Formats: sequence, C-alpha cells, structure tokens
Amino acid sequence: LGPAGAPPAVPGRALTAEQTVGAALDGLEGAGWHTLHSLPLPGGDRIHHLLIGPGGLFAVHALYARKARVLVADPMVALGRREAEPLLRRLRAAADRAAYALTAEVRPLLALVGPAEVTVRPEPRRVRILADTELTGLGRLGGVLKPADVEALHGMARDRNTWERV
Repeated sequence: LGPAGAPPAVPGRALTAEQTVGAALDGLEGAGWHTLHSLPLPGGDRIHHLLIGPGGLFAVHALYARKARVLVADPMVALGRREAEPLLRRLRAAADRAAYALTAEVRPLLALVGPAEVTVRPEPRRVRILADTELTGLGRLGGVLKPADVEALHGMARDRNTWERV
C-alpha cells in the first residue's frame, strides 16, 4: 500500500485503462450490480475491480490496449509487438483468492481498453475476455445471484477484514 494505506500508484496508461473500465462497470449500478475498485490483497497484489451482481462475481483486470493487436494464447497475453506475459494465470489466481475470501465463485475477466484487434486461440479456461465497449453487456447477465445475496456479498467485499486472510 502507498502512503496512508492508499493503493499503490498506477502508471499513466494502466490508470487510464482502470478508469475507463471502472466507469463502464459503474454504469451497471442501476441494474442491480455493485463495483468495488482497487481491492488490495496481502502481498502487494490487488484486484482492479470486483463486480458483484445478478450474473455473479467477476474479478476484472483492466488492460490498456489502445490501437494494439492483442493475442491471447492461454495463459499468455501479447500486446502488439511486446513479449507475451502469463497474465491469465495471474487473473485466475486473483479470482481464486477473492473466491476464497468471499466463499463464493468469482470468475476472472480481462477487460481490454481500445484494442485494434483481438485474437484468442483457443478459448481460455475460466477467463472471460471483453473489450471495454462490451462491458455494459454484463448487465444483462442474471440467474446466478438473488438480490439479497448480491447485497450480502457486496457488504462482505467492502469489509477490509475480508481481504486480510487471502
């Protein structure tokens, strides 16, 4: 954590991605969804966004991909000509930690901000991949959690003590 317990500073493009994704997810509030932003995990890791609603729980990782070609080959993600990273492995681990803390299934979601092209082969195990412009479609998901469960999980996720044991 940064000064006074604040989350660590995020570099420019990453911050832009997180703000773009966060704004899209906040737009789902009226449809029974809640979003928590920048949840710190023990060990210095964090979840960019936790989305809780009728369609379930999602640990959302925002990735700046403005005008870049994105290649996803589980567990690797490559942006443009940069070397691929095992990003999907980290996303699944963060979602698993959140699931442990909340005692509920949390699905990892990679949100790509402004990609020129996305190639996914084969479809990754357990990770949903969406462009930032597709995030509003999550509002149509349902049938997983009842409103009372959404509220209980939201309250639990907002409690700092929940995240200290993961």
